[in-house]
Amino acid sequence: MATTEEEFEALKMTAGRPIPGQSLTNDPENPAPFEKAPAFTSVHAASGYLWESFIEPRKYMNLMASVADGVPLMTITQVILFTEFQKGSWNPDLMLMLIEPTAYMLMALAERAEIPMVIYDGELEDEDEEEEMLGTQVAEDRIREIMERGKTGNIPEGVLTAEMQESLESLPPVELPPQQEQGQEAVPPEQEEPQSLMARPETAGV
Repeated sequence: MATTEEEFEALKMTAGRPIPGQSLTNDPENPAPFEKAPAFTSVHAASGYLWESFIEPRKYMNLMASVADGVPLMTITQVILFTEFQKGSWNPDLMLMLIEPTAYMLMALAERAEIPMVIYDGELEDEDEEEEMLGTQVAEDRIREIMERGKTGNIPEGVLTAEMQESLESLPPVELPPQQEQGQEAVPPEQEEPQSLMARPETAGV
């Protein structure tokens, strides 16, 4: 099974765009899932679907392991949304509308598990700039707001329904291997140095 990092590398290869000439080779009698009518057409229904998949025990543990390993929430968000787009869950417009709800749901899960998180690892220049995300340009202020809320844990009202809140409180504790706790690799005892639990982990080779 591909890891989140591997899935995102594959996503970046196409940047969410069709492969050149793809429309010429597609079989009109057997359209790809994303060429059919989408399974979801509203943010509310799509968000509910995503939440139910996130709290499935195995998926939940895998997501939290990725967060603990330092994978940015916005990276995980893009992988999930584009993968579901390819499966025919939604069209490109709804996919872009789901960026914030997905990021905030992941944020809520990570906070519940008490796992420090990286929100975004790109560089934001100024409010007039845009960032490429999911094959299109996304206003940087959208990303900034997610980052600011991530610092305070302030999930916008209405993102999590009462049912989501109830299921959030009943999630089991996340037990990660020692080398994944706080998103860092295991360090030999003789090389280990004191480090704040909230400090961003160092990555080998960077």
